Amino acid sequence: MNWAFLQGLLSGVNKYSTAFGRVWLSIVFVFRVMVFVVAAEKVWGDEQKDFACNTAQPGCHNVCYDHFFPVSHIRLWALQLIFVTCPSFLVVLHVAYREERERKNRVKYGEGCQRLYANTGKKRGGLWWTYVLSLVFKMGVDVTFVYLLYYIYEGYDFPTLVKCSEHPCPNVVDCFISRPTEKRIFTIFMVVTSVVCILLSLCEILYLVGKRCFECIQRIKSSRQINKTKCIANMRCSNTHLDSNSKKLASKCQPAPAYSVVISS
Repeated sequence: MNWAFLQGLLSGVNKYSTAFGRVWLSIVFVFRVMVFVVAAEKVWGDEQKDFACNTAQPGCHNVCYDHFFPVSHIRLWALQLIFVTCPSFLVVLHVAYREERERKNRVKYGEGCQRLYANTGKKRGGLWWTYVLSLVFKMGVDVTFVYLLYYIYEGYDFPTLVKCSEHPCPNVVDCFISRPTEKRIFTIFMVVTSVVCILLSLCEILYLVGKRCFECIQRIKSSRQINKTKCIANMRCSNTHLDSNSKKLASKCQPAPAYSVVISS
């Protein structure tokens, strides 16, 4: 594994994430990827070799193993980690697309031209939707795989003894799973970390939507305040204009002097 390349990708994702996204990324990398690479493969490395059945019937051992382990936990978790981390890289690609558009715009119109984006990494417009949809997709992937694990294995428990009656087994045979307690602990651990990541993604979605709604409300209030200020200013100007016009009319419409005043003068 190229750890330098992975570190570069993760640092890019971390740069454009919120606080919830940084916590989510830390949990995925430390408690899911590292545990999967370091410990999980060793725990499930002997699942087929040490799956013992009390019969020597050819094919019965393989059929019983396939019945109780239709999909390996390791492969299922590998698919989950691949699908759950890919949407985060889409955000990095979207930012790179914005930066490339900005670069082409400067090349075409010069360095002093008007920028297409005030900040290419700021979650506005299409980037906001890309980020939110990536969160929805990650949450959906985790929910789907947690349900699949429960549905395929009928829970998260590993019994010490399982009974198999699949063909070509001659009768009901007893089969024993290797290290069931250790496998149970790791399964519960991976499920709990998946649930924590689901909650973090949900909190981040609520945070982003709530922040956008708050900004929209503030913008509406600001526009109303500006319109109200303009309306008051216009009313004052109109009142001043009316007062000046009324004074002019009053000066023009003064009554003529009385007849006695004219005679006496």
